[in-house]
Amino acid sequence: MGRHADVTPPAGSLTGRVARAVFRACEIPGANPPYDRALLKIYYPALPDDGIEQRNAGLMPADRSAAPYPVVIMMPGINVGPEAYAWLARELALAGIVTVTYCLIAEEMPGYISLTPGLDLGAITPDTWGQQASGTAIAAIIEVLRAENEAGVLEACVDVDKVLLAGHSAGGSVALFNANPDWFPQVRGAIAYGAHAGASTMLGFAENTILELPGQLPLLLIGGTNDGVMKASAHRYGDGDAPDRMQQTFANGFTSDRGDSYFVEVNGANHFSLAWPVDESTGRHFLDEPEEGSGEDIRQLLANLFVTFTNDTLGESTDGMREFDTHPLVSTFRCR
Repeated sequence: MGRHADVTPPAGSLTGRVARAVFRACEIPGANPPYDRALLKIYYPALPDDGIEQRNAGLMPADRSAAPYPVVIMMPGINVGPEAYAWLARELALAGIVTVTYCLIAEEMPGYISLTPGLDLGAITPDTWGQQASGTAIAAIIEVLRAENEAGVLEACVDVDKVLLAGHSAGGSVALFNANPDWFPQVRGAIAYGAHAGASTMLGFAENTILELPGQLPLLLIGGTNDGVMKASAHRYGDGDAPDRMQQTFANGFTSDRGDSYFVEVNGANHFSLAWPVDESTGRHFLDEPEEGSGEDIRQLLANLFVTFTNDTLGESTDGMREFDTHPLVSTFRCR
């Protein structure tokens, strides 16, 4: 975002909380080499101290004033690099939320090698749906976070029992599919942008099937009125258009009525509004519609939605999301 530019002042001139990150890697259980490793970037709230580690290695101590911090695991869209979510990860870190982005490459379908959120297609067939987790990277990332909380710059700073799954596009669907405490007891909810619970006919589902999502946890589904990618992909799921499929997901895929789950549609946002700046060398940006209005304002709203829902779900606040009902960029706001 514009007000948190990646320009580092000279050593000694930084004051106050900043967003910093460390790099890690983990093994993906059951994956075959060379696609059995994920590269992680863990963003955290830091307080510069101008110490020797900061000067020599750029390693800044965590801001421990409000530790331990909750966690958001940001799951990417297909062939969308983790750098596309760096702006959001920095915003979340500044708000006191440890955020993980990652790069995982896999051949989940024969002949298609892609950057992926990590998806076991065998877990989302008509015979297997709802019986096992489909997110292949989640458990391994949680274990890395647990280790980081035990030693190093993030020692005692990560609340590994307060994890929110978040994702964009296919990553958003994976987040929704796996927000199940029976599989991941640390997970407390999920956020999905530009995603839905429509079931692909290629996997054997009947046309226009909406998968029934795990209903134990709060969920936030966010969409944009100018999402051209979802419209162009509608044929994968049967007849009907993509915006309706998002609404159907909220109406039929969401199964609880506790008042802690939401559908928010953002006026003028497109499929890649969350992935910024745009990298048109990969992904399907050519299918998207242009953003309308200020992209900066759209992304500020998206960041606020992520922070508020995380705080409502993992913190002490419980009613912050209601304020978005009257936001000028929100065209649809529903709660159940």
